[in-house]
Amino acid sequence: MRHGEASFSADSDFERTLTSRGREKIARIAKSFNENTPEIDFMYCSSATRTQETAKIFSETVLIKKQEFTRIIYDGDMRDLMDLVENCPDEFDRLLIVGHNPVISMLASSLCDGIYRNMQPGDLISIQFPLESWNSVTFGSGILLEIMS
Repeated sequence: MRHGEASFSADSDFERTLTSRGREKIARIAKSFNENTPEIDFMYCSSATRTQETAKIFSETVLIKKQEFTRIIYDGDMRDLMDLVENCPDEFDRLLIVGHNPVISMLASSLCDGIYRNMQPGDLISIQFPLESWNSVTFGSGILLEIMS
């Protein structure tokens, strides 16, 4: 999931907050997501303000059982995000990553068919992995289920 639309009025990029339009879209996406998937087992979320706000709004509708906030999603590259996926404990079936473009779009596209999809603020891409372990996830091993926008 890409964070919701953010303002440009903060002192730094890291501290940018969501706009009212961004908050409304996240609430709408969460409501729609909740119809088929009422809970997430584990969430990795960037520690930037706008992603934390996105996660908070999303979790008001969708149960997030466990979560971890990390700056690596803000500062890192696609390999860093892939490491998070591959190292997700196998006890969790549903993983959510709340991050930033361009890396979150690159990761989602690479995990599926490799066709680049430029995620807009607040977009969520659902991917299924027909694998036994997160450690087995590779580029192209996922099946694109849905793009929520």
